[in-house]
Order: sequence, then C-alpha cells, then structure tokens
Amino acid sequence: MIHIVFNASDVDVLQKAIELDPGLAGEVMQVKDEFAVGPILNIYEEEGIEARKQWWREVLAGGEYEGKVDDGSVDDPALVARLRASLQTDPGEIVWIWAAQNKHDVSGYYWLMSQFRDFQGRIFILYLNNLPFINEKGHIFYPEWLSMIPPREFIKAKKLARAISAAEFEVDPDEWIRLQQENKGVRVLEGGKKLQQYHYDFYDNDLRKFITADWQKAGRLIHQFLGRNKHTTGDAFLLWRLKKLALEGEYDVQGELKGMKDFEIKSKAEAIAENLPE
Repeated sequence: MIHIVFNASDVDVLQKAIELDPGLAGEVMQVKDEFAVGPILNIYEEEGIEARKQWWREVLAGGEYEGKVDDGSVDDPALVARLRASLQTDPGEIVWIWAAQNKHDVSGYYWLMSQFRDFQGRIFILYLNNLPFINEKGHIFYPEWLSMIPPREFIKAKKLARAISAAEFEVDPDEWIRLQQENKGVRVLEGGKKLQQYHYDFYDNDLRKFITADWQKAGRLIHQFLGRNKHTTGDAFLLWRLKKLALEGEYDVQGELKGMKDFEIKSKAEAIAENLPE
C-alpha cells in the first residue's frame, strides 16, 4: 500500500497513525506542488510543465523560497513515475489518495488521478468531505486539513477508503481538462470537488484591507491575512501579490521588495488625509 498526501504536515500525522494501526502500513508520499494556483494549461506536456516552472521562478524570486524550483526538492512528475513503476511491477500494489476539503488537496487530486486511468480498481480515494471527527479536547469538528485530525482518528477514517469509480475516471479528468482550458491562475473550492477559477489578482482586494496607516513588515501583514481572511493561499503567492501591489505605487514602501522581512508597507499619507472626515 502507498499513501499519497498533499502537505508535509499530513505526512507526519499519517505516519503517526500508521504506528497506531499496522493495518495502515505503507509508504507515505507527498505531492509537493500547489496546484490551486498558477498555470495548468498543458500541464502534462513539456511546454506546460516548463511554463509552470517559469511562473514559480517569478513568484519565488527574492523571497524565502527562491531557488526551490530548481533545487530538486519538488519533482512531482518523478513521484508519478515511481508510482506507475510500483503499480506495474507489483500487480497487488494499491494507492490510497488522502484528501481533505480544501482547494489545495482537491486540485492535487485532479492533477494526480488523471494520470492513473489505466490502473482503475487499484487507486483509492479517502475524501474527508464534511465528515465529523473528534479533536484532542473531545469536541466534534470538521477538519479542513488532514493535519488537523488526531492520529487515532485516522484509524476510523480508513474505513472510508474506496476505489475511484469508472465514472469518476471519466468525469474527473474531463473536469481537470476544462480547468486547464480556462487558463486562469487561482482555483477556489466551491463545495464537494467543484473548483471555481479566478484571475491571479483574486486575493488583491482582501490583501489591501490589511494595509494600514502604520508601517508593517510584509510577513506580519501576510500572517494577519492568513489568520483572518475567508479565502487564503500560500504565503509565497501572497508575498508575490503584495509586491505587485507595492510596485503599482498605490502604497508607501520602505526596504527591498524581496523576502517577507525585507520591506514594510503602509497607506500613503495623502490617501489617509482624503479619507478623513472634514
């Protein structure tokens, strides 16, 4: 058995669950790219793969993750090649895909499962969609991320494993193709496995709400956004968008537009004065 998750924190919690239940024993592998943002047109072809890498190079330039595209730490096509080789070599091998109800996991699910249609019956999904779990305090909650689930609860969750159906192997790849052809940069989960797409500036107006009259480090502003905004995404993407806003000249900026600790931003003094009551 091979387990697939979409976040590093999910790897840790699932490995702890395996320690509690040997029936879950198997290698835990992670899809590392964030397919809820960025270009996905022709995503399985060399042209599309390179276009996505180039976009990530732009997004990560000057930030804390600069160079990550080319350092070999993220290579999801190689993960798919390993999975396919394992399935071809061992006819008894199966794959369990774990996904919670968030745009990151669902986007990753579409990207991954669309490449395994020829292994129907051996690819399983555990989609924790609107399912209640019990947290460490004994309270019922609905986790948005797998890492929020206590390891002992995974033992119950494994009962949800089911083979991806023939119908899903027809419909879901077609849905992923539709999303690719729309050629937009931000995907948001509308419910179930339904993704709605928006342009790259989707988060910009909400980011603006956290820019105040006082100087703030970019990292502090992004931390507030992640803790309070309805729709969120990765900090690297938000930093890229914040730098875009800063370059438009709408705000005062001091420092270098590089990493989250390298610059501060605030509303322009004249803009504040215009909004003051007479």
